[in-house]
Amino acid sequence: MSIYSTTVNEIGPNALDFLEENMMVLFGNEAPPELRPYCFMIDMNELNGTIKVGSYLTIENQSYEITAVGEQVEKNLKDLGHITVNFNGSSVPELAGTLYVENKEIEPVSKGTKISIVEK
Repeated sequence: MSIYSTTVNEIGPNALDFLEENMMVLFGNEAPPELRPYCFMIDMNELNGTIKVGSYLTIENQSYEITAVGEQVEKNLKDLGHITVNFNGSSVPELAGTLYVENKEIEPVSKGTKISIVEK
């Protein structure tokens, strides 16, 4: 079952630099101007369920198991379309607005890339 689904509609000029650091910053179209250069802008859509450890983040056809969920992830995603995804596989949510997923190669991201969060 899909918990959240969106599409990348704009890529800030510095957003890809974060991918090299195993991080991805997502933000809805209302991102503040000072943050836009660092973000993948996404369509804000409805959150349909609870994001849990063991669910999956999917970027196009590549899935990443969710290993930890910061306490503000759902609220920020729902209200702002904003979360940071950290691809380090941590089981401890060190930052409240960060979704942690397994550490494996990150699928290339471009305008039109589909991103979703799905239950097992």
